[in-house]
Amino acid sequence: MESETILQIALAGPLRGHFDYLPPDDNSATLTPGCRFEVPFGRSSRVGILISLNNNSSVPASKLKRALSQLDQAPLLQTSDLRLLKWAADYYEHPLGDVIFQALPVNLRKRPTNSRVSPPGLRLTQAGERVDLDTLARAPKQRAVIHALQQHPQGLAKSQLVESHDLSPAVLRSLLEKGLVTPCELPPIPLPTKAPYSLNPQQQLAVDKVRKSLDGFQAFLLNGVTGSGKTEVYLHLVADVLAQGRQALILVPEIGLTPQLLQRFQQRMGHEVAVLHSALADGEREKVWHAIRQERQHILIGTRSAVFTPMPNLGLIIADEEHDLSYKQQEGFRYNARDISLVRAQQAGCPVVLGSATPSLESLKNAQEGRYHQLDLPKRAADASLPSLSLIDIRNGHLNGGLSPVLIKHLEQTLQAGEQAMLFLNRRGYAPMLTCHACGWLTDCPRCDARMTHHRHQKLLWCHHCGHQQREPASCPSCGSPDLRPIGQGTERIEETLKQRFPNHALARIDRDSTSRKGALEKLLKQIHSGSIPLLIGTQMIAKGHHFPAVTLVAILDVDQGLFGADFRASERMAQLILQVAGRAGRAERPGRVMIQTRHPDHPLMQLLIQQGYAAFAKMAMQERQLAMLPPYAYQVLIRAEANRSDYPEIFLKQLLQGCQNLQHASDLEFWGPVPAPMERRAGKTRAHLLIQSNQRQALHRWLSEATRIFPTLPHARKVRWSVDVDPQEML
Repeated sequence: MESETILQIALAGPLRGHFDYLPPDDNSATLTPGCRFEVPFGRSSRVGILISLNNNSSVPASKLKRALSQLDQAPLLQTSDLRLLKWAADYYEHPLGDVIFQALPVNLRKRPTNSRVSPPGLRLTQAGERVDLDTLARAPKQRAVIHALQQHPQGLAKSQLVESHDLSPAVLRSLLEKGLVTPCELPPIPLPTKAPYSLNPQQQLAVDKVRKSLDGFQAFLLNGVTGSGKTEVYLHLVADVLAQGRQALILVPEIGLTPQLLQRFQQRMGHEVAVLHSALADGEREKVWHAIRQERQHILIGTRSAVFTPMPNLGLIIADEEHDLSYKQQEGFRYNARDISLVRAQQAGCPVVLGSATPSLESLKNAQEGRYHQLDLPKRAADASLPSLSLIDIRNGHLNGGLSPVLIKHLEQTLQAGEQAMLFLNRRGYAPMLTCHACGWLTDCPRCDARMTHHRHQKLLWCHHCGHQQREPASCPSCGSPDLRPIGQGTERIEETLKQRFPNHALARIDRDSTSRKGALEKLLKQIHSGSIPLLIGTQMIAKGHHFPAVTLVAILDVDQGLFGADFRASERMAQLILQVAGRAGRAERPGRVMIQTRHPDHPLMQLLIQQGYAAFAKMAMQERQLAMLPPYAYQVLIRAEANRSDYPEIFLKQLLQGCQNLQHASDLEFWGPVPAPMERRAGKTRAHLLIQSNQRQALHRWLSEATRIFPTLPHARKVRWSVDVDPQEML
């Protein structure tokens, strides 16, 4: 008897490798890799992805189970998609099944159900077309809907009908039950498109250089100062790709922080633009995913997970703000979307453009060594001037609610001139902590080695590390004193100070708390652009991606911790943040000023950044990294372990060190630790780290590939939660 084909199925979860199954009894199955199958697993069943076919298995034939059914008639993932996902699983040492299923929309990770997402539109049925509106005189809302749909025989969006006529769900439900309307799909509505702007010589040179490489792989670093017109370069390149009938992928760190880039693409490219990010409902994410996979839309703008979306005719990848930490997934499958975009472009044979005003040191090193072709945009578009940067020494001065007298004076001058001022503080809440003036009690988090932030408006103490919340106490829990005082400033406290100091000027606070409601950020941005709000205070939500033409003064209230952070990347992050925030000033015809409050005005890195700019700062930082043999001149892997018992994480990492130090290539590596994590206790668990470093990437990965097979066999492996972070970006 001829042996049956073996299905090699990948399942979601921490289990490495694949599982072997026999084909389902249904002979109509096509058995194509990339299709989903429902398979028996333990006492239940699970959904898996077919990754390959084989003629034999390591499992005895008598023990092989048969797949229950094939869920897809055609593969969801093509060979090229599976190749990219396999590369990512291997490089980041993460189970393949988990990688594949995280790349799928949530609805496709589970068994199909009979429930269907209702189409977004409504149109009249034949009965609805014949209805006499006078018969609905006693139901004016229903009558209004019928009348509106008579004017639009192709249908209208349900949301549009509800908003236009102030309807309750019962009105539409009643019309559906009467058979007068029916759900329908809506044809794509072309957005009003704008003609492309003319490019300046530097922009045109950048476009021409990339255009020559559209038929093959080449990595470009678009190094352009804030306001230099990088988005316009992107738009011209994407137009070229569309003209070839191909697709373009534009990665952004966070959709909410880049609203104007998204808006400009939609205005220029119309309904070709699809958007994919975590805030979309599951059904909408699946719909967008299929539209791109089936080439019904050709432009995808998305956050980091969009890098895995199937795009069968990919012609260009753009990673905007390539330096941004948001491209690195910090939990579970710890991938870096920027780095994966390079591999994907190489596999697809198309160019990739990494854009930033403050490129990462890794990208600058790759450009210096010729791996990337660097394109510079040193001037702002429309001949706008770069803002001037200056330091305000606050070492011995009195601060009024976090604001120095010098800064208050400049704020007054700006407001009197009818211009806008923006204040930046990357710390939401009212104050970083409360203290008892009588006994010194502090708002320590019961689950972390951290203080709980005071949110006065919500009367909460809130740990921003683990999410723990408790009500603001009326008196000290330790001694009973009512004299509780805030220490430090958050955006709420700065807002209070500004309202007291400038009561006649409207103010907008933009942070996670003030924009949590849907549409709140868009409403605030509209008011800011209209000029009705002259004072802005916010966190990193206002640091990038926004064009505020009337903002002439930007004040940065506190970035000193970046000068002395425990993480060796702290100063790089600080410099990038300062210049990204500074880039909001003077973007139109009026010149801009940037004022930075600091207690360390003489610090050499701060002086270098202010006087000579980011390029000089990056050059010095790279020299320091090279002397210390730190990334980008070395490669790192961080092994994390955490457990409820305080001694287990370090015990596990010591076992790991002992068990894996003699593996092949271990002599080419440096092992640092195990040591307690910088925040040793977080969310109720004790954490420890083991950092492994080498100046040879291949040696590090070959050792890691062998070592990860040993990790699960260690005595304490089941007593801790451990993870592998390849190319870590944070040490927390």
